[in-house]
Amino acid sequence: MAMVPQSIIEEIKFRNPIEEVISSYVTLSNAGANMKGLCPFHSEKTPSFTVYTADSHFYCFGCGAGGDVITFVMRAENLDYPAAIEFLAKRAGISLPDPGDDKFFDKGVSRSRVIEMNTAAARFFRDMLFDEKTGAAARAYVTRRRLEVPIIKRFGIGYAPNSFGALRDHLKSLGFTDEEMIEGSLCRKSEKNGAAYDFFRNRVMFPLIDVAGNIVAFGGRSLDEEPLQKYMNSKDTSAFNKRKTLFALNFAKNNCADGLILVEGNVDVVTLHQAGFENAVATLGTSITEEHARLIKKYTDKVVIAYDGDAAGQNATEKAVKKLDEVGIESRIIRLEGAKDPDEYIVKYGKEAFRSLISGSSTKFDFMIDRVLAKYDLNDVDQKVKASRELCSVAAGISSRVERDLFVTRVAKRLDVQKASLEYDVNTALRRKNYRAKKEMHAEVIKRTSGLSDRVNRDFAKYPRAARLEDTVLGMMLKCPEFIGVVKSRGLLTEDDFTTEYGRRLFGIMMGSENDDAFDFSVLNELMTPDEVSRAERLKTDRMELSNSEEIFLENVQVLKNESSRHRAAKDQPEEDLIEKINKRRSLAEKK
Repeated sequence: MAMVPQSIIEEIKFRNPIEEVISSYVTLSNAGANMKGLCPFHSEKTPSFTVYTADSHFYCFGCGAGGDVITFVMRAENLDYPAAIEFLAKRAGISLPDPGDDKFFDKGVSRSRVIEMNTAAARFFRDMLFDEKTGAAARAYVTRRRLEVPIIKRFGIGYAPNSFGALRDHLKSLGFTDEEMIEGSLCRKSEKNGAAYDFFRNRVMFPLIDVAGNIVAFGGRSLDEEPLQKYMNSKDTSAFNKRKTLFALNFAKNNCADGLILVEGNVDVVTLHQAGFENAVATLGTSITEEHARLIKKYTDKVVIAYDGDAAGQNATEKAVKKLDEVGIESRIIRLEGAKDPDEYIVKYGKEAFRSLISGSSTKFDFMIDRVLAKYDLNDVDQKVKASRELCSVAAGISSRVERDLFVTRVAKRLDVQKASLEYDVNTALRRKNYRAKKEMHAEVIKRTSGLSDRVNRDFAKYPRAARLEDTVLGMMLKCPEFIGVVKSRGLLTEDDFTTEYGRRLFGIMMGSENDDAFDFSVLNELMTPDEVSRAERLKTDRMELSNSEEIFLENVQVLKNESSRHRAAKDQPEEDLIEKINKRRSLAEKK
């Protein structure tokens, strides 16, 4: 898409007040002149996410995410900068300029181009499934899985032929290039000759559709007898991130008044929808993530987990319970007896039997207790003590006092022991847990101070003093854009005065601003990653409660210049002099 004029960007931001946009994702409450809520980008119980309505930006003091309304949408919807602009423009009813080459910048294949290509591929896969000769084996598979034609068409299920170039040649005939197909995860690049070949071959194909109805990727189930990989999903692209995508959420989001059903596989989902359970969804080849949990939270507060009954499925269930609990979602667990997964259960016992399973599903407490007790022989005293210790440790991990009390009550009943005795052991476990947490927090503070945990400005740890000075100067320039004009007019600083790569880049972007007194923060979204923008937001936020007079700014500029001069002098110093200095320091240390 051709670069959108800054005037239109400003109009898009004006018509999308940051508090209104964020309120559709986060419950915000007034906090003085600002607004606060639980951060949508990490799990927390106490609100640390702040929206500054006066100058239209946000910052989370817990995870460090920050920026303007564009940055927020990029993070919340997993969009690149062009797609975020399109999203907000559509929300505000603003028409964008003619997209032209479908890119804002030359940064690879855009989201909309990938979606266009995926749509064409989905039609091709569908045609191949219903091709009398080519799709025979695939149709036999879906028939064996008892999938009917209406549900096949509803989900757009198709077939990728057992060919290295069938899809490639078809997409080429429609004007797509090898590079686009490779970057869009529909083809791979041959290591031998560099040619593109089909990524999916001899697989039943399941289009992965986002909540807006766009085909963003594919999942494929192999029809080979002994496949190296039975299930395979598209790699992440500009349109797709498997950590933030749930299969069939586009359908389930409209049918989740009573909650969602979370299962492991695509076929499980399709079978459940066919049986009338249209609130079923699945993760994509990965266990549930924090991003999945926050995505679910947008639509419901209740989830029934129906993972496979094997050990791997039960481990995944335990992880899912924790992830869902962290974002405040009530979870219940189905026990699949006599079947390995929901698909097999419905085939064996019918949909009404599955509905009864949902009605009789276990609470997360019962699930956690059963998981622990299954390891021990409770008729053996030593085994019973071990089970008690493990359950006390589990209880110590429950943050809510009410929930912890209920959990302990239930454990006491199951173990047939005094609740008071369990409470004593739980409190001991809590003290140990809090002590470890304090040590970890102390270590994290040290890491942050030294810059060791700074993943954005990787030069911080190497040059901590220079980096801190850069942060101060850059933070003041972001907080008070008039200082940009001061630097320009007086020639106070150049990029050479910045020791870290991040500092040089951020300074260079600000120096490129046309309006010296009103730097538009949204420009950063075009040229930096969301994490880099968030770091810039932190520098700005850090200066909000501090003095930002011109006198203090000029003092910090001078100290920064002195520090950068010292670094340049050190680089120019002969290696022999450096070795001599080191030896002198060692000698003095040994004498002491």
